[in-house]
Amino acid sequence: MTTSKPYLTGHFTPVAEEVTATGLIVEGTLPPELNGRLLRNGHNPKPGVTPTHWFKGSGMVHGIRLRDGRAEWYRNRWVRTPALHGAPYMTERGPDLTASAAGTHIIEHAGRLLALCEANLPFEMTEELETVGAYDFEGKLRSAMTAHPKEDPVTGELHFFGSSPFPPFLTYYVSDAKGHIVHDAEVPGATAALKHDFALTRRHVVFVEGNVTFDHAEASGIPYSWNDQQPSRIGVMPRGEDGAGRVRWFSIEPGNMLHVSNAYEDGQGRIVLEGPTVDREGFRLSWNWWVGAPGRGSEPVSRSYTRRWVLDMAAGTVDEQIIDDLPVEFPTLNEEYLGAENRYQYAISFPDENGLGGYGVVKYDRTTGARRIHRVGDARMPSEAVFVPAAGATGEDEGYLLTVVSDLKQDSSQLLVLDASGLERVATVHLPHRVAAGLHGSWIPDSRLEASAG
Repeated sequence: MTTSKPYLTGHFTPVAEEVTATGLIVEGTLPPELNGRLLRNGHNPKPGVTPTHWFKGSGMVHGIRLRDGRAEWYRNRWVRTPALHGAPYMTERGPDLTASAAGTHIIEHAGRLLALCEANLPFEMTEELETVGAYDFEGKLRSAMTAHPKEDPVTGELHFFGSSPFPPFLTYYVSDAKGHIVHDAEVPGATAALKHDFALTRRHVVFVEGNVTFDHAEASGIPYSWNDQQPSRIGVMPRGEDGAGRVRWFSIEPGNMLHVSNAYEDGQGRIVLEGPTVDREGFRLSWNWWVGAPGRGSEPVSRSYTRRWVLDMAAGTVDEQIIDDLPVEFPTLNEEYLGAENRYQYAISFPDENGLGGYGVVKYDRTTGARRIHRVGDARMPSEAVFVPAAGATGEDEGYLLTVVSDLKQDSSQLLVLDASGLERVATVHLPHRVAAGLHGSWIPDSRLEASAG
């Protein structure tokens, strides 16, 4: 059967089977300090299922186990939620927060592996990627959970939010390092605008509302669309018990941002926020790709350029500018610098809306303005590049970038390990089958799971 849906073809063609493979072939030398699991999530509907929207496809997690310079195993498993078996999100009693695609991200917190999708509860998985079930933080999570929580590298706290098209529009949560929700608050002034990601600084929580907002008439199953009447804003909330009552909202230029690169307070106390954004036309081209409609761009994201906002809290002003003309998405960084001023950040480059240009792994030097690109080759598409620090690292970019490449010509996939400082290839791990292009993932060091188990 052929399909015109772009999210079911090419690099995004779903994987039909769950497999387990051991003793993977390695080219080059795997750094011996890479002891852990690279886990990556993405939408992968079962054979015969054609979702109405890319984001409705059931989540499949791919795992690669590295230890002592060896690639011990690869395995892929669907996240076994009610939605995998056809359960509807909307019921007579309202939304079923367990009926999740669970296909956006997978993280570790307090020893639990959680597959995430922003409209639902997290789903816990085992270290071997078997599904445990929906997880609600011992009953403390009363809403959906963003797929982009932020772990404070200083405190180990996990900050996250639940967003809804109906009041309360935005609920903020903090889980301590042991996995217990210790704070939650409704954030006043929020609207039904789509809030996919947010930012955490040392002193503030930063929310972004763009021009994409709830639209009950949208028929794709994801009820959002661009609305010129929806104000585009940034909300800045002090961290702490009483922060929600002191949130301030700042107007910004029209646009929409899916993913934050980072945010921090600079030496003058201003908040600097960066991330790829799209304009109205970029969102139209991207959305049409996501639903498989005519008039779409050649890629899942079009006209997605890195933007910087500088918020002067004392003056109440926002300065913003596009700082690069390369289409990118999936920004990452050395997460030890999350919420603090970072010099380096990484992203995946895409061809432009006309299909010109190639895929690559991008490194930005925010101090010099330099941009370096590792081209992965013709008909090859990399996944989000996850940073892993090198053993004994003292410099911000001393480490490795892990990315899974989909190769259409060879109908195969490899894990590439790149040196994060120069983007040179360190090692290649050959996987047993081609991995569908996905969304987000995490490197889970053994030390995290062992500490929690202990």
